[in-house]
Amino acid sequence: MIKQQMLSWANRFNICCFMDNHDYESAYHSFDCLLGIDAVTYFEPADSLDAGLDRYIDQCKDWIFGHFNYDFKQHLQPNPSKLIDLVGFPQAFVFVPRVLIRLVNDELVIGVHDDDANTIYNQICAEVPGTGATYPNVQVKARFSPAEYIETVKHLLEHIHRGDCYEINFCQEFYAQDVIVNPLLLYAHLAALSPNPFCTYYKLQNRYLLCASPERFLKKIGNKLIAQPIKGTWSRNLTDEEQDSRNKQALTESEKDKSENVMVVDLVRNDLSKVCTKGTVQVEELFGIYTFPQVYQMISTVVGRVESNVPFSKILQATFPMGSMTGAPKVKVLKLIEHHEKTRRGIFSGAVGYFTPEKDFDFNVVIRSLMYNGANRYLSYHVGGGITSRSIPENEYDECVLKAVAINKVLNIAPGHK
Repeated sequence: MIKQQMLSWANRFNICCFMDNHDYESAYHSFDCLLGIDAVTYFEPADSLDAGLDRYIDQCKDWIFGHFNYDFKQHLQPNPSKLIDLVGFPQAFVFVPRVLIRLVNDELVIGVHDDDANTIYNQICAEVPGTGATYPNVQVKARFSPAEYIETVKHLLEHIHRGDCYEINFCQEFYAQDVIVNPLLLYAHLAALSPNPFCTYYKLQNRYLLCASPERFLKKIGNKLIAQPIKGTWSRNLTDEEQDSRNKQALTESEKDKSENVMVVDLVRNDLSKVCTKGTVQVEELFGIYTFPQVYQMISTVVGRVESNVPFSKILQATFPMGSMTGAPKVKVLKLIEHHEKTRRGIFSGAVGYFTPEKDFDFNVVIRSLMYNGANRYLSYHVGGGITSRSIPENEYDECVLKAVAINKVLNIAPGHK
């Protein structure tokens, strides 16, 4: 209940960023729940090489929250995308919150710049979160028909067979226009269906990200960098325990998924080696199988050590956009993505996260997410998968459908349902 009250209170403000681990145990768990509200200061960097970004981070003695769009990649692809983006998150945005709330062992720890923490605590406890569904039964449209998507995958396979690239993450957008929704209730339904460890509710003026991501992009603890790319998805069967177990085993043994996973691991190792001390980059876990409410995922963990004087912009330049949402070689696949996808990804397959006062950080991969612009009433979500030489186009489309299950359930909840 307290999480719903925290978020309901935070939603009064123009800017808030709520990150919820959902009590998911992992080797690199830091916080159960973290919430930044309102902005004391903020910065919108022009690109990942912007020296102002490093100055802003270095000068701040407080927590910093924010995001980086997928398109925040001028160091790799200097020409701006010509594709449309109707959600409209800025390319990047970081801010120092006026109110910082951490949930630690069911206790609220409140830090505030210019108000009384007790007053805020009392206001949160008095908050009555909304219930039910106060939005229509949203019907979405696809940018690709199934046949178009499958045909595009076949074209991408031609590039792979020619040797232009050996893995590419290809995504498609589903959207609804002129819809009025309640983002807070949509997020509540999505998080209830998919309580994943990198769930995020992010509000920036009239733009909303409702994220149920299972994936970490990059975390820094002291001098250690941790990347945990996901490649490999298999459905759960919650009505048949034996079949569910067989599904898990099938992912464990899937040569296609292991091939896809090891490719992205090699890419991440290469990215980290650009900024980490020589000889420190290693694969801590390969082909780990993790259980989530809707699916099983294959996750690997790559780590390395970075010198304390390496600026954040250099780390971002080396690793972003993340390998699991691009492919290899990265520069080539970015061009193919721009050519074959029909809309800009925007904040999708970007990253949302935070910096601590000690300059540690943790950012997710924005997947399994709804994006909404309240001004133009545009609702959007993207799904996709990694294409390799082992890919079967029809199966790739089926994987997209699987990844969108939770979102589709949320959007088709009839009014009045809880």
